[in-house]
Amino acid sequence: MMSTPETLSDAQREEQDRIARIKEEEEQAALPYKWRQTLQDVDVTIPIPKGIKGRDILVVFKQKSVKVALKSDLANPLLEGDLCNAIKVEESTWLIDNGELLVHLEKVNKAEWWKNVVTHHPAIDTTKIVPENSKLGDLDGETRAMVEKMMFDQRQKAMGLPSSDEQKKANILKQFQQQHPEMDFSNAKIN
Repeated sequence: MMSTPETLSDAQREEQDRIARIKEEEEQAALPYKWRQTLQDVDVTIPIPKGIKGRDILVVFKQKSVKVALKSDLANPLLEGDLCNAIKVEESTWLIDNGELLVHLEKVNKAEWWKNVVTHHPAIDTTKIVPENSKLGDLDGETRAMVEKMMFDQRQKAMGLPSSDEQKKANILKQFQQQHPEMDFSNAKIN
């Protein structure tokens, strides 16, 4: 009988995760490039032969695909295929630094982790990604406002005070009471 994730003991689950992590690390190490990502972008580092200049390299960015090759060997690209997700072509760049080709891919969807760079390469388990801490200043206005509201509500709760939504409801009730002094609000409850 085969064990399902629900029937595994903690030790079995940890061992299964360890084996999966080792397999993933081996698959990623076998790729002809190294890559890392944030929610905003993907950076790919490709080793290139000594003496290669920018004019010796062909890089083609399309919204859903990429091709990187030495012009002297177009039949054997360094990286080619359909991308895991769409990129912003006009904001994606590349450069040569210390014998490596650095390719920067700017993500269209900045709320999703990529499981691989090109779809035919081994995938990583994106549920195991631990994101870097971000600064409030890095967030767009709407997200920042939501995070600040959540932080305020958390502080209020910790001090035993009403949340921003509870304060808003209390203010609405108070305003309504002032407009209608003839009504009895002594047993009023706001949900």
